[in-house]
Amino acid sequence: MQAETEQRAQFHHMKDGTAEDWAIIGGEAAKHAKGLSARLLQHLTLLQGDCGGFPVDRLTHCLQTATLAHKDGKDEEYVVCALLHDIGDTLGPANHADIAATILEPFVSEENHWMVKHHAVFQGYYFLHHLGLDRDMREQYRNHPLYNYTLEFIEKYDAPAFDPEAETYPLSFFEPMMERVFARPKKSMYMREDAGMYEVAEA
Repeated sequence: MQAETEQRAQFHHMKDGTAEDWAIIGGEAAKHAKGLSARLLQHLTLLQGDCGGFPVDRLTHCLQTATLAHKDGKDEEYVVCALLHDIGDTLGPANHADIAATILEPFVSEENHWMVKHHAVFQGYYFLHHLGLDRDMREQYRNHPLYNYTLEFIEKYDAPAFDPEAETYPLSFFEPMMERVFARPKKSMYMREDAGMYEVAEA
């Protein structure tokens, strides 16, 4: 029990935290961060078997989207974005794109983050009018520099990925890509310019 206590900070209020306390917390944060890719892959499996009325389940849709992007020559970061674009379906059915974008933001380019964050409104062109809504919501972004970038994602990879007969790579195929993309954030409030939090915590 004592050994376990020694691995925990001693403060009861954050104002009382010491450098030693935060060294302990930083070390644990570094260990936790290394498991992010595995946790995300595990969460994706929650989409398996959940069709929501679609022709394929949500996991198959994500895998097909990533498969199409990979086969078309997109780089690993883009493919990982394609894989995770609907990971928010389970916890955020009202704003699933925002959830995926938030998870990805520290690890991907601004272009890919914007694409994932706005993919829902872009794909809405295909169905919103059937729900009594404006299918042209995406037109508010017509002059945005990433309009065509996001439109390509929808038209070439996201929208066609509901085919029960289509080639679909298994989740294990994308696991190494996930590990590389999520190995270290590109940006975070917890990173210094000279060294990331994770490197400091592991030292």
